[in-house]
Amino acid sequence: MRWTAFLLATCLFASAPAVAEPTPCRLCGGGSDGFTTPATNDALPMALEVQTSLDFDRVILTGPAGGTARLTPDGARQTSGALAALTGRAMIGEIVIRGEPGRQIRVDLPQRIDLYGFSGGSLALTRISSDLPLLPRLDPDGRLRVRFGGELFISGDAEGDYRGDVPITVDYL
Repeated sequence: MRWTAFLLATCLFASAPAVAEPTPCRLCGGGSDGFTTPATNDALPMALEVQTSLDFDRVILTGPAGGTARLTPDGARQTSGALAALTGRAMIGEIVIRGEPGRQIRVDLPQRIDLYGFSGGSLALTRISSDLPLLPRLDPDGRLRVRFGGELFISGDAEGDYRGDVPITVDYL
């Protein structure tokens, strides 16, 4: 029994929020009308580029009990249960975020990714993990590289090709 899971990364684009209309400033006094002009938002728009798609390649189910395949952000491959080892072609996902140099950002990765097979079956990729720092910040060149992996549980007759989208949201803080 053999099945293959391909996971494509499709990304969302987000940028800094728009500047609102002027509001009264009770602390600063502002001008004679009590308003102050907000600072203009000159931040560069953010862009997200997929370098590699998360791809479990081929995993072989060796028995009916099922098992788990894991890819960690550092590229380590592990299997447990009734699964044969992941092939050498399995790849972690990698994205590059571009924007305003030195700016702190928020990156939201999903906790679960649903995968759908061409024959109508489905699987779920869970325990998404990344090498994202606790307080992500764009480097002096305005870039941040993020690698991610996950855990895939397989049971029963799951033969086939499976694909899914990875919604990633990025915002300036």
